[in-house]
Amino acid sequence: LELNNEKQVMTYQSTIKNITIQRPFFVKTYFLKQNIFFQDNEVPFKEAILPSWLSLVDHYHLILENRGIISQYSKDASTSNVEKIKFIERYQLKIPNHIAQPSVAVMVSNYNMANYVGTAINSCFLQSSPPEQILVVDDGSTDESYKILEKWIYHPRFKLLTKENGGKARALNELLPYIETDFIVELDADDWLDPDAIFVIRDYLRSLSDDVAVLYGNLRAWKQVNPEKVKYKGIRKGSQVFNKMELLSYTFPLGPRVYRTLPLKENKGFPIIDFENGRMYEDVSILNHLLRENRLLYKDFTVYNVREHELSITKKNPSGWSDFLKLLN
Repeated sequence: LELNNEKQVMTYQSTIKNITIQRPFFVKTYFLKQNIFFQDNEVPFKEAILPSWLSLVDHYHLILENRGIISQYSKDASTSNVEKIKFIERYQLKIPNHIAQPSVAVMVSNYNMANYVGTAINSCFLQSSPPEQILVVDDGSTDESYKILEKWIYHPRFKLLTKENGGKARALNELLPYIETDFIVELDADDWLDPDAIFVIRDYLRSLSDDVAVLYGNLRAWKQVNPEKVKYKGIRKGSQVFNKMELLSYTFPLGPRVYRTLPLKENKGFPIIDFENGRMYEDVSILNHLLRENRLLYKDFTVYNVREHELSITKKNPSGWSDFLKLLN
């Protein structure tokens, strides 16, 4: 085995269920010290650590070893592992001459999600077609969240705000003046995006009718089994919502939500209603407002990953849906 002066990383191919991904196994020491691996809390599962790192290495520095010198003693073909491999495969996608139009940003409101917010933010930076802005507000966290978020403050596309805790709607409204893009994707601090999410979303946005205020699709659900493991649960298939009645009868949160910036700003952001002091169901409130003058549009795409865990705000604060509906205009 040899790495000449130009090559820094040697890879091999790993195949499971006809899905082939490249993995690094031979790296020059100085190169690795300059380009360290992501930590466990910066990728959705441990299997993504090496492939995510490899996705940032210029192909000029790579050489593929195809003599089969790496043996795969165990090939986990369980549903969860295959879904992880499919996700990892997207790190390898190369977008030739990608068109960064229309412009897209991502907004994140974080409250005490130190265990997960690093994965959410890093998923924005690992995009094959990056967003123009990554806007984050920390809503008065009392854990180590801010320390984690500080890692990215010197990146030119990253903006971090802090405020006293006041709920997600108020937090997201703090970001409105900083949005400079045509559209903005809402990402929860405990969820994450596929590596090609922004590329796929942009493709749909280019042909979006002017009267559509929100584009949405399907959700890929995962359950946090323990601190080190997530288990795939399935795809939550979306459907078209035409009116308020269909919105209120939707069986799970409508998403991923890609807002057109202009109507979101014209609505002065997310409504603060007299239910739980505006801390719950902010997504339904804004969609209900936008439906009055605009359309919501469903497309069959899956680029957004939902994490189910015990710390989620909805599990910690199970409030009555019927009480919320009484206060919804």
